[in-house]
Amino acid sequence: MADKNYNLNGANYGPPIQPPVKTYYSQGRRGSDVGCGICSCFSSCLLCCGGCLVNIICNILIGVAVCLGVVALILWFILRPNVVKFQVVEANLMRFELDPRNHNLHYNLSLNFLIRNPNQRLGIHYDQLEARGYYGDHRFGAVNMTSFYQGRKNTTVVGTELNGQRMVLLGAGGRRDFREDRKSGVYRIDVKLRFKIRFKFGFLKSWAVRPKVKCHLKVPLSTSSSAGGFQFHPTKCHVDL
Repeated sequence: MADKNYNLNGANYGPPIQPPVKTYYSQGRRGSDVGCGICSCFSSCLLCCGGCLVNIICNILIGVAVCLGVVALILWFILRPNVVKFQVVEANLMRFELDPRNHNLHYNLSLNFLIRNPNQRLGIHYDQLEARGYYGDHRFGAVNMTSFYQGRKNTTVVGTELNGQRMVLLGAGGRRDFREDRKSGVYRIDVKLRFKIRFKFGFLKSWAVRPKVKCHLKVPLSTSSSAGGFQFHPTKCHVDL
C-alpha cells in the first residue's frame, strides 16, 4: 500500500484553529459586585466618621477636665481650706453598769466638744448632728445635737449627753475588757459624730459633705473610788473626710 500524502498542491497546513469561546456575563453577579462595593464604602465611611467622633468626644472630655482642674486650683489658692478640728475637752461618766441577767447597759455620759474652724474665708453650716457612744464594737447610745453655723476662725463648744439603757451583747473578749475597766474605774469608750456640713463663702454655699469623727476616750467613773485619782484629759478626735 502506498503511503498517504496529505500535501495538497504542495501546501503545508498547520493544526486546526479552534473556534472562539463566547463569554456570557451574569447580570445578577455584576449587581452583587456593585452591592458589595457600596456596602464596603458605607462601612468605611462609618468607621471613619466613628473614629472622628470618638476623637472629638475625647478632646472635649480632656478639655473639660483641664478646665475643672484649673478652676479647682484657683479656688484652692483663694480659699485655702483647712480641716476642721474636733476635741473632747470634758467628759463626765456618772453611770456605766452592765446587768448580767438581761445584758442591759445603763449609762450616763456627758460630753463637751470643742470644734475649731481654722479657715479664714470659709464659714461652716453643721446640719443633722448626731453623737453615738460605743463600747468595743457595740453601740450603746445615740443622741441628736442642735444644728448651728460657725463663722470664720471661730472656736465653738458644743455639749451633749448620752443617757439611758440598751441591751449590749458582749463576747468573751468584751466581757473581759469590761471587768478590767470596772476594776480600774476607767472605761474605754468610743464616741463617733455623724453630721452634714456645708461651707459658705460670701453668699455661696458648697454641696453637702459628710465627714466622720471618732474619739477614743478613757473616762473615769465619777462615783468609783478605784480610779485612783485618774482625771480625764482633753482628747483630740480623728476626722475622716
